Amino acid sequence: MTPEDPRDREPGARADASPAEAAVWAALDRVKDPEILRPVTELGMVDSVRVSPDGAAHVGIALTIAGCPAARRIESEVHEAAGTTAGIASADVSVRVMSPEERRAFTERVRGDRAKRPQQFGPDSLTRVIAVTSGKGGVGKSSLTAGLAVALAAQGLRVGLIDADVFGFSIPGILGLSRDGRVESPTRVDDLILPPVAHGVKVISIGMFLGDQDPRSTAVSWRGPMLHRTMEQFLRDVWFGDLDVLLLDLPPGTGDIAISLGQLLPHAEVLVVTTPQEAAADVAVRSALVARQTGQRVIGVVENMAGLAQPDGSVLDLFGSGGGELVASRLSDDEHGTVPLLGSVPLSPEFRASGDAGSPAVISLPEDPAAREVLRIASVLSVRPQSLAGRSLGISPTG
Repeated sequence: MTPEDPRDREPGARADASPAEAAVWAALDRVKDPEILRPVTELGMVDSVRVSPDGAAHVGIALTIAGCPAARRIESEVHEAAGTTAGIASADVSVRVMSPEERRAFTERVRGDRAKRPQQFGPDSLTRVIAVTSGKGGVGKSSLTAGLAVALAAQGLRVGLIDADVFGFSIPGILGLSRDGRVESPTRVDDLILPPVAHGVKVISIGMFLGDQDPRSTAVSWRGPMLHRTMEQFLRDVWFGDLDVLLLDLPPGTGDIAISLGQLLPHAEVLVVTTPQEAAADVAVRSALVARQTGQRVIGVVENMAGLAQPDGSVLDLFGSGGGELVASRLSDDEHGTVPLLGSVPLSPEFRASGDAGSPAVISLPEDPAAREVLRIASVLSVRPQSLAGRSLGISPTG
């Protein structure tokens, strides 16, 4: 075999980098793809780095597709990383689009060979899956789910969120991914779907697949089989990467999607949302019982809209009181143990307004009473122990 002639290598390759070029490569290791959250160097998105004798750095990068929504951000961060490297006087970045062969290699780099690809959130996954359910609509379940997702991400966890409420999707708007009748779309690279990231949370929703239709005036009317296939695709084809927590915002009630997700994710934990009124508590219990029938475990209850603070310090219970405790009590028994009431979130006009503006109050108004309670509940969920017994850790002992 003839030894490789270094002159035949690609100019600017890392293996042949000068000290100045090696420093730029090291700086680029800190630039992450905003959708995959892995270094662009690791993903093969950096073609070359060359540094002239006068200290001018020239960086070539390859984007997955033309019109990549993250293009400007990646180019800007690459330029900044190269330009601020010690010893570099100036920097410029050239951009091209990957070839089909390069895209296939990129896809396999991200999630591995299709034939060997494990189910993302199967029984052996270390990702904690929490389905947020309610018996009826209008209890603030989506706002609470979005708030918990952002709060968990702010605590340093890697968080994903599936908006499984196909008929009443609202997560994109609450998280600022929907503006002026347009919902931000995921990036597609061949069969890889990369979810948008909002406030540190990877998000997918049926609202992202409506094309140019205005979600405010578009209705989704699907039957059971179509709904089941949609949930399968969200779990299989949307690449979330390594997550600590996956939250699912379920539609209210005990319909097709709740049953499908019970079949697809029987190991998921369930968080039940109710309001203080007894009528909401009654149907919230039913949604939890359906989850139990599929093998899912109810981990707690959250009471939303628990009261409105008045200027004189008193609390006005617009929706009554005691509903959360009632649901927790009814779901606790000898077979399933005690189901705790994890918290009571007070009514807050500011909390609601922040969600309408696409800026969750847990980060924009952390001192708001409702935001404080959601942050506290998130802190409880983040430290809840999860057993690894019986799960494959993907490692094997060495001799």
